[in-house]
Amino acid sequence: MNKRIYFGRIIYFILALLFALCIIIQFYFAGLATFIDGSAWMKHMMFVHLFGFNLPIIMLIFAIIGRFPRIVYWQLFGVFISIFLMYFTVNFNSIIRWVGPLHVIVAILLFILSWFIVIKAWEFTFNNKQMERKENV
Repeated sequence: MNKRIYFGRIIYFILALLFALCIIIQFYFAGLATFIDGSAWMKHMMFVHLFGFNLPIIMLIFAIIGRFPRIVYWQLFGVFISIFLMYFTVNFNSIIRWVGPLHVIVAILLFILSWFIVIKAWEFTFNNKQMERKENV
């Protein structure tokens, strides 16, 4: 694996880890707002704008640089769809009441997906024997 590909994969892994940590922080802000201080909803709402679509777009760029297999692109597609669903479930709650509670379910799915992305990024970046086998196929 050449240096450019390896560099792209390292940065992708770091961004994937950062994205997963941001999801945990979002859960924390939601819990804080629910159980301790209702004014924390503003933090929950504003924090997502810092990483929501930004990190996955940057991750996509480094996935291309790192020449990852297709599964990585499908995972990122799942992230984009999940984030869209997060906005949808919040903004359409007043129109369709049963959509609002789906926000929590989509958040849990996004949390799980984000950690699957971290695991796959680790495997493709640091597990060279598995990577070499997949590239030779």
